Amino acid sequence: MTAESVPPAWMHQQITAELYDSLSEEQAQGIEIVDGMVVMVPSASLQHNRLAKKVAVALEAAGAPEWFADLDFDVRLHDVPLTVRRPDIVVYRASAVGAAPMRPEHILLVGEVVSPGSETTDRVFKPEQYAGAGIPFYWRIEQSAAGVPLVHTYLLDLAARTYRVGDVHAGVVEAAAPFPVKIDLTRP
Repeated sequence: MTAESVPPAWMHQQITAELYDSLSEEQAQGIEIVDGMVVMVPSASLQHNRLAKKVAVALEAAGAPEWFADLDFDVRLHDVPLTVRRPDIVVYRASAVGAAPMRPEHILLVGEVVSPGSETTDRVFKPEQYAGAGIPFYWRIEQSAAGVPLVHTYLLDLAARTYRVGDVHAGVVEAAAPFPVKIDLTRP
């Protein structure tokens, strides 16, 4: 084992916001922080990234100029214990460009594309954390047995800080909220 393959000591201890903020972009890439502990996030497949990109591009076109959509960047859900997630899709206020760290109050919608190995995290843990942080909409995107993408939409019940189940779209998303959008996920 080479010195380069040994994880740094900070990956084995509880991370504070100050320590996380001191990490380089390269060090922070590929990790999330949950309750202060480092969680490794594997690289996504090309199919996963294409699906996320299609949804993000359509959401940005529908929400602009007030809302932008991007892929895979840090969202600071809590400072203590530190919780930083990297949603696959983030729709955020255009006025928040440059905000560091990006906080839930800047975010309208987060989306996760479920991959092998992320099923429980994307179906249970992340929605619970996003709802607890007050993010109004959550979309979960999965491949059906027939190979057609399914988009499960959720709306925040602010009083309960949980998501209510919305619609399930097969292949083509025609949603009225958070703004009218039509996304055909059946086309390459």
